[in-house]
Amino acid sequence: MPTIEEAIAIFGVTIDDHLDRQAEIPILSGLQFQGDVAVVPADRQPARTPVPETGVPIVRGQAEANTHLLLATGKAFFTPERFGGLVLGVLTVAADATAYLAHPEHAFTGIAPGTYELRRQREQADQARLVAD
Repeated sequence: MPTIEEAIAIFGVTIDDHLDRQAEIPILSGLQFQGDVAVVPADRQPARTPVPETGVPIVRGQAEANTHLLLATGKAFFTPERFGGLVLGVLTVAADATAYLAHPEHAFTGIAPGTYELRRQREQADQARLVAD
């Protein structure tokens, strides 16, 4: 497993100073969350648009800060959902690749090969509302 420090060197993404740069990034194939973004294994058509080296902003923070950024080592593909609901898009990670979600406050989460839906979390009360991270 790569460390946060290694991921910073590969992708050039900065994270908050209080996070341990020597911590290993687990590479998971099951359900996982990073703040208000969920990574859900899905039986969907594979995504076909390559994730560029610069990454894909998944959820933008206010004033472009605190953005959840999708990155990859190896071949990964992301197709955004067109209708703007809770499903943000479909991610497909090739067999020899790893995808990562990067965020300044949460560092990195690793995503194993497979196909996933990336979703927004929402809170349920009298009215449903998106979680603001």
